[in-house]
Amino acid sequence: MTLVLGGLLGAGLLLLAAPFLWPRPTGAGRTRSPGRLRTILAQAGLGNVPLPAFVTLSLVLGLAVSALSQAILGIAALSMVAALAGLTVPTLMVAWRVRARRRANRAVWPDVVDHLVSAVRSGLALPDSVGTLAGAGPMSTRPAFAEFAREYRSTGNFSSAVDGLKASLADPVADRILETLRMAREVGGSDLTVVLRSLAAWIRQDAAIRSEVEARQSWIVNAARLGVAAPWVVLLLLASRPEAAVSYNTPAGVTVIVCGLGVSVVAYRVMVALGRLPEERRWFR
Repeated sequence: MTLVLGGLLGAGLLLLAAPFLWPRPTGAGRTRSPGRLRTILAQAGLGNVPLPAFVTLSLVLGLAVSALSQAILGIAALSMVAALAGLTVPTLMVAWRVRARRRANRAVWPDVVDHLVSAVRSGLALPDSVGTLAGAGPMSTRPAFAEFAREYRSTGNFSSAVDGLKASLADPVADRILETLRMAREVGGSDLTVVLRSLAAWIRQDAAIRSEVEARQSWIVNAARLGVAAPWVVLLLLASRPEAAVSYNTPAGVTVIVCGLGVSVVAYRVMVALGRLPEERRWFR
């Protein structure tokens, strides 16, 4: 039974990793990269991390946690659950980093727009105004704008440099600001400062509303985490007893653990969905 479950677990992990390790060819000699995972890594500030390395880390962590669980508890079903948990930990950490980074950046975008307005009103050209943010903008965004300035100096192509800046920032609010600047650069705009000031006011208002709502709904997310963790803590305590380990290694015990896992995942996702505000999508990629 243990060998069968181990083989199924290995096959499942291999199937999960196959699209990332061996992308399907598209065209002559080209490969299609998994855009969603790459976008999530970029939004977390980990755009330079290779996808195979991230997938390999997830697989190694899942197998290590599974082996440790099997060595301590000796319950095959719990080892499978531990493998799935270890496999998803890097993705969950990246998702948490994305939310934290977006929450932190939400407070700096109005300052970025204010610096742009000041630079434009002082008479600087639009590319130079954007480049000044490498030294005058918020600290968290300075590396991205410094890279923009270097690329623009080397190529002289504002549109290409903006595309690189959007990929580096990977934020929907930044996309909106940069597309406004691109339009002003290409078709002209005497009301650019008015538009930017209106955009900054809207960003500040949206950030204030989101902060208040998130503070009021944080108890829902905390309750979801506690409600999911509590039964598994009890299960681990029971599994530490030899007679319980024997019971959970039976088909009925495996069924109980698998059904509990399914109910926990569904309940947690529902509660988190109820307590989380919808995030803006990146429309201008």
